[in-house]
Amino acid sequence: MGQSLSKIYIHLIFHVKNNSVNIENEVREALFRYIGSIIKDNESIPILINGTNDHVHILFVMSKNVSLAGITEEIKRHSSRWIKTQGPQFKNFAWQGGYAGFSVSQSLHEKTRHYIDKQEEHHRKMTFREELILFLKEYGIDYNEQYLWND
Repeated sequence: MGQSLSKIYIHLIFHVKNNSVNIENEVREALFRYIGSIIKDNESIPILINGTNDHVHILFVMSKNVSLAGITEEIKRHSSRWIKTQGPQFKNFAWQGGYAGFSVSQSLHEKTRHYIDKQEEHHRKMTFREELILFLKEYGIDYNEQYLWND
């Protein structure tokens, strides 16, 4: 084959470190736009970014030229620096060290998009912890709960 081709949908989730600083409503949309620009800068395509005051869900098409760990590090590093410029209440803002990344098939792309779009609604019914454990079980990912919240 003369060229490399891929279309890999990723559902990425990460959380604020220690619940120390909430992502307030007035900055949330701007943060999501900024994260979208970071994704674009990494040759990838943002589809939908949403979340609540303590975590973010991102659906994007990952470039064949980046790794999941690499683009996640870029998103978290740059967005953390950016949010600290948005006011003194964000001076101690940080993301947790870890993340959860899931591949999404073409056939589940719209279902995942809908799920991410309805984050506020979902979290009236379940906590972030319950949500993450549900995803880990659904994807068959082995985990030690002791280390999930150790950050």
